[in-house]
Amino acid sequence: MLLRNFENRLGKKLAVFGLYLHFGGDGVMAGLRRSCHVFMRLCSERNFNLQVSACMVCAAGVLVDIPACRFSFSFVHGDIFAGVIAQNRTAHYNDSTVLIRYATDDNGRPVEKAVIYTKTEHHIAHDRIDPDAVFIVSRLRENGFSAYIVGGAVRDLIIGKTPKDFDIVTDATPSRIKKIFRNSRIIGKRFRLVHVFFGQKIFEVSTFRSIVDGSVGNAFGTMDEDVQRRDFTLNALYYDPHKEQVVDYVGGVKDIRKKVVRPVIPLEKIFVEDPVRMLRAVKYGATTGCKLPRSLRKKIRQSAPLLSPVSPSRLTEELLKIINSGHAFDIVSAALEADVYAYLQPAATELILDDRAYAKSYLASMDALDTFERSNPAARLGEKLVFLLRDFVEHLTDWEREVKSGTSTADLYKRTWERCRNFILPMNPQRTELEHAIRLLLESHGVKLKPLRKKRRRLSLPPEQ
Repeated sequence: MLLRNFENRLGKKLAVFGLYLHFGGDGVMAGLRRSCHVFMRLCSERNFNLQVSACMVCAAGVLVDIPACRFSFSFVHGDIFAGVIAQNRTAHYNDSTVLIRYATDDNGRPVEKAVIYTKTEHHIAHDRIDPDAVFIVSRLRENGFSAYIVGGAVRDLIIGKTPKDFDIVTDATPSRIKKIFRNSRIIGKRFRLVHVFFGQKIFEVSTFRSIVDGSVGNAFGTMDEDVQRRDFTLNALYYDPHKEQVVDYVGGVKDIRKKVVRPVIPLEKIFVEDPVRMLRAVKYGATTGCKLPRSLRKKIRQSAPLLSPVSPSRLTEELLKIINSGHAFDIVSAALEADVYAYLQPAATELILDDRAYAKSYLASMDALDTFERSNPAARLGEKLVFLLRDFVEHLTDWEREVKSGTSTADLYKRTWERCRNFILPMNPQRTELEHAIRLLLESHGVKLKPLRKKRRRLSLPPEQ
């Protein structure tokens, strides 16, 4: 009876598809998802356009009269977003959603590109998202561009944390972004980004990058290429704050739930192209509670010497992230175990390996730094550098004897500054912050220093008339 209205070959295929959907034996959601794939293959055989494909899906749903299912298709920038929404009557699958993002291969056939997680699946609380980040996404879309919140912010939102920073990625070029946002500036020479300012907050907006030059090239590309440049799967997630959907190309959501750090880029390339990714892997594992697979840990230890030629500015940036993370104890402990902390703080690492007592006190200082960071998040960097230096300064000299003997405070300050400056290399913090940390340490040992003089601003004379 069902086939009477579909006597041609297309009708038979649709009927088979509908029955397959109706009698899928390995679970409603699995059956629905697999049937969607079958249908996409049927469509590709006849090379139908997207609009006809959508109509055929609806026809297949009517064909077998499944009131518990409905199909939805949307078309965004030439890609297919095929969704099967199952509203089963059972409590186990009530109002569940499976969405798949498709693209076409060289033969014009649909290929699954990404899984799209809806609000009921990713459980991201919208009130944890900075409204200014949402505003940036909205403005870019109003101007005809696609835009998503990306990276660590999405990871933290899925875990249930409130992100410190929100990064945005778009297909708009830096110059176009600059024109849309007056409160912005383009930064970087090799890798151009845009910083958008809202008061004291800075939002980093980048353009989709291509993989034509590997994972560290500067050519602009597409979202499908951009995801292949991301370092680890838990950082390769894109969030649409308007649809409240997470676009996952690489299984990042599953890896977060499994608590595993898995690389997107092949192991033989990931650290050769950018050695700093080793530090990030260790940091992600320590801050998220995710484990690094044995193969990844082994590769990090083997590749650690690649960090030697990395510029001091990049190493300083990574160390500052550790200091400000609130997880310094966990990260430093993991970095020591992975043999990479020696490239961040070689002098401290040497003392840690040679003196067990110093190692214990140094890690205790990292734990104290975390406590201080949580209670004083707005504290200046100099106050935090104290925890990095205090164990070293403690053993520089007999401070009680120096104070009693009346040693020149200026001489004490100069010698301490020189030793501390060499100790924290290759880290290169702002000079005023390092000086502030040293003053605090000397005062804690009873050295009385003269207060700093405030610099007077020079008044510019009016031009002669």
